[in-house]
Amino acid sequence: MQHSQTHLRTRPITAGYLRAFLAVARHMNFRVAAEELALTQSAVSRQIQSLEEEVGVALFLRHTRAVELTGAGAQLLAAAAPALERLDGAVRQIRQSAGRRSVSLTTFASFASMWLIPRLEAFQRDHPDIDIRIDATDAVVDLDIADVDMSLRYGHFANMPADGRRLFGEQLTPVASPWLLKSGMRLQKPEDLGQFTLIEAGDAHYTHLQWLTWQRWIDLQLPAPSARQFQPQRWLYFNYAYQMVQAALAGQGLVLARLPLVAESMANGDLVEVLPGRRMDSPMTYWLKLAPRSEARPEVQAFCDWLMGQAALTRAAVGDAPDPDTVDDID
Repeated sequence: MQHSQTHLRTRPITAGYLRAFLAVARHMNFRVAAEELALTQSAVSRQIQSLEEEVGVALFLRHTRAVELTGAGAQLLAAAAPALERLDGAVRQIRQSAGRRSVSLTTFASFASMWLIPRLEAFQRDHPDIDIRIDATDAVVDLDIADVDMSLRYGHFANMPADGRRLFGEQLTPVASPWLLKSGMRLQKPEDLGQFTLIEAGDAHYTHLQWLTWQRWIDLQLPAPSARQFQPQRWLYFNYAYQMVQAALAGQGLVLARLPLVAESMANGDLVEVLPGRRMDSPMTYWLKLAPRSEARPEVQAFCDWLMGQAALTRAAVGDAPDPDTVDDID
């Protein structure tokens, strides 16, 4: 469809047509879009045609069995999709405020499994009227548009956002199941690790997480010639930290664990720090960031206060020293 310059409009477009536009753009099919919207195909087609007339240019190229976005359509999609997502999020927040109170957060899977979820029962016991929704994903979420109240993230201290609240820093230490240590093999010095299976992240050597590797720990513990020659009995690789720790709990080897994430397992005796005094410092930090629109809600503030209290307990358990310039932020 071609439109002349005389068809261009200066007034705002009808927002209702954007629902049909996004549905067609998502499926590239008018029939499927109509089914999603519970409309007839001709009704969706009329809405798209009306939107194109208001915008002044064609948004789709119609083919016999399919459609595709024009350049103008792609430009409108990039603007409309996040705008409607933000609008829908605001409506959900309004509806939630009129009903049950809830807090939603995003964090990475290992942190959710190893640190957050085991502690949630205490919060739910004290706040039975607040629902918690956890989105465990490694993808970074934009809190300005996403339908979440806060994010719990992990990264280099220098990358912590200015409005982030530090939970704790990190050290790494070799840990194992006490059952594995009853095998009779000596484990008194770093060289003794060569008798065991070592558990590690499969992609650690190829990412920004190289400091998590056993090789880095060995380089710090042994003289250079011995460090270069060191090899364990075998290697066992996993994708995620919680998988690595689960394998260690099952007695399948030793893991160089992130101390804040295994502090509780060490406290209850499920894991043993095999070489105390040989912890390795990490430049990484765990932090909390609140969505600006959610900060004032009482349930969000209650959950945030509880998180900071739990973080203080973890700092005390692992002997965490504050990162530079964060002393004032620590309870």
